[in-house]
Amino acid sequence: MDQAAGEARRGCLTKTPHLVLKEVLPAARCPSCWSSWVPSVFACRTAVSLTIMGDAGMESTVSPPEGTAQDSFLSMTDVFLISLITGLFTYWFFFRKKKEEIPDLPKIQTVSSPARDSSFIEKMKKTGRNIVVFYGSQTGTAEEFANRLSKDAHRYGLRGMAADPEEYDLSDLSRLSEIDKSLAVFCMATYGEGDPTDNAQDFYDWLQEADTDLSGLRFAVFGLGNKTYEHFNAMGKYVDKRLEELGAQRIFELGLGDDDGNLEEDFITWREQFWPAVCEHFGVEATGEESSIRQYELVVHTDVNMNKVYTGEMGRLKSYENQKPPFDAKNPFLAVVTENRKLNEGGERHLMHLELDISNSKIRYESGDHVAVYPANDASLVNQLGEILGTDLDTVMSLNNLDEESNKKHPFPCPTSYRTALTYYLDITNPPRTNVLYELAQYATDTGEQEQLRKMASSSAEGKALYLSWVVEARRNILAILQDMPSLRPPIDHLCELLPRLQARYYSIASSSKVHPNSIHICAVTVEYETKTGRLNKGVATNWLKDKVPNENGRNSLVPMYVRKSQFRLPFKPSTPVIMIGPGTGIAPFIGFIQERAWLKEQGKEVGETVLYYGCRREREDYLYRQELARFKQEGVLTQLNVAFSRDQAEKVYVQHLLKKNKEHVWKLVNDGNAHIYVCGDARNMARDVQNTFYEIVSEYGNMNQSQAVDYVKKLMTKGRYSLDVWS
Repeated sequence: MDQAAGEARRGCLTKTPHLVLKEVLPAARCPSCWSSWVPSVFACRTAVSLTIMGDAGMESTVSPPEGTAQDSFLSMTDVFLISLITGLFTYWFFFRKKKEEIPDLPKIQTVSSPARDSSFIEKMKKTGRNIVVFYGSQTGTAEEFANRLSKDAHRYGLRGMAADPEEYDLSDLSRLSEIDKSLAVFCMATYGEGDPTDNAQDFYDWLQEADTDLSGLRFAVFGLGNKTYEHFNAMGKYVDKRLEELGAQRIFELGLGDDDGNLEEDFITWREQFWPAVCEHFGVEATGEESSIRQYELVVHTDVNMNKVYTGEMGRLKSYENQKPPFDAKNPFLAVVTENRKLNEGGERHLMHLELDISNSKIRYESGDHVAVYPANDASLVNQLGEILGTDLDTVMSLNNLDEESNKKHPFPCPTSYRTALTYYLDITNPPRTNVLYELAQYATDTGEQEQLRKMASSSAEGKALYLSWVVEARRNILAILQDMPSLRPPIDHLCELLPRLQARYYSIASSSKVHPNSIHICAVTVEYETKTGRLNKGVATNWLKDKVPNENGRNSLVPMYVRKSQFRLPFKPSTPVIMIGPGTGIAPFIGFIQERAWLKEQGKEVGETVLYYGCRREREDYLYRQELARFKQEGVLTQLNVAFSRDQAEKVYVQHLLKKNKEHVWKLVNDGNAHIYVCGDARNMARDVQNTFYEIVSEYGNMNQSQAVDYVKKLMTKGRYSLDVWS
């Protein structure tokens, strides 16, 4: 019985007698005062007439006599009625429908499998594993590193498994010492401004609240971050520190990977020192075997029901044909593109504004949230891969995990065709990592090419330099590598196993749900550049979105999407002033903010100062949302519109220069008006320069030294008054 049903039943069984009687004889009334008869029995002293139906259907009427005898007769009537009430109550009590007796059945004992889904300990015991590598991954890189470390373990006579912390009960870490030579490794990426990734959020919450004794746990942490962000590698640092506080034993130092530099090199360098430390700790030696180990086996389907073949769905089969909320990363919503217009009037770049219809999706968003879209690779690149490998791309196949105990049965949804996998599931445009080159080297028939691939995959200084120049800086993707190495022709199934998953792309929503509840707006710039090898590389998502023309040839253009919540939020009180700083497409969330402030003003709310600092290259080329901003300024919603055109004069002018120009007003808003500051855009340069500008303003007008000014701004961040939505 659920709680609501229990409350209803308890209410029925505890009704007072007079309430029950009102239900039994609801029509019995006092004809003089017309109130319900039960409470009137003792209160009404006027004539009372009761009609009682007998067995034969005859009526019996009792009326009080006139004159002085009325008082005594009424007393007799009261006695009669009291007797009647007592009789009815007795009838109700003894003859009402009794509550059904529920037999006391013995409880069914739940038989738990020895390998519980939530217990990685039981799974490790069952499969003979002693190393578990947990990953907190938003874009797939940390998961990729975790898989590489778990595969490394066999070289040292150990057995590893990669694990998603979201799928297991991490309180079991205290039991890991039950397994001989056990070790927990954590590959933890930091998302946004020091946040855990979505799949590591529960683990992070548990660490914050845990008081578990982890003294028997041995661990190591490799963090993935980006130095252009304020909170570099915050998640990796926190996990490393917190595990030690709970008594766990660190067997190797924290690794800090920097994606602004060379994340792959950082990982290789840490990994090459990590394994010798493991060997020393456990007293084991490397076997020297570095042979390629396949994780999946190929199954080609020659006779398969095509209704059971994946055609691009992220999770549930046929989810795009039969859409069911809620919509998330594994179940995106197919939104119809209702508008796709070019925002800029000139220049080489293509800046665009798209509108996605989310009607009937039950998707809700707030200003400042992100929309994630799942793009598709360029069909010409996919076709070229098929041609160069001599493969029929429409072959239907499955890649099945050789480890039957693994939670990850396939590297991507299977069964599917090679064409679908290369179009929707695999990343074929980014430079491949060194482990991919190492695995592919065995298929190069030319010894020089094979040696070059193995050198780039090594940890030697020469190899790292070669990988950096030939792959990373030249931006060679897998197709370019195959084109430049004619003897390298790997089996397409092994290539599909090695390539990382194609990830969703996140965009700041450029609309307010108060104004556009059934539509999500995107502002983006297409990425297109020439590489050192003379090839033209195009950004996957932006060029894919560029081609999403509304109602083309009578057909809807569809975008698989979902909403990711953000902490980038307007102040709770509309009267609080806001300072928004966003050059280029960084203006996106501020269009939503201004729309919402305009809506609040229309509702009669007191809206504080709304100040925008926006920057673009040239006024006549890429001044985005010019008309909209001018209208908001004219209506008084936008109290200040400060625009920096960086290339319209000899000396570059950026948003931070305009902030310095208005520094007194900025300080007044921040210090006296408790304004909230929002920065959106490039993390590497703009966000850092803007923050340094605020240090200068605070120092000058707050009479503080540099250290005090830095602390002042940091406190604004802690209080949620200085928010960043930036990318590198």
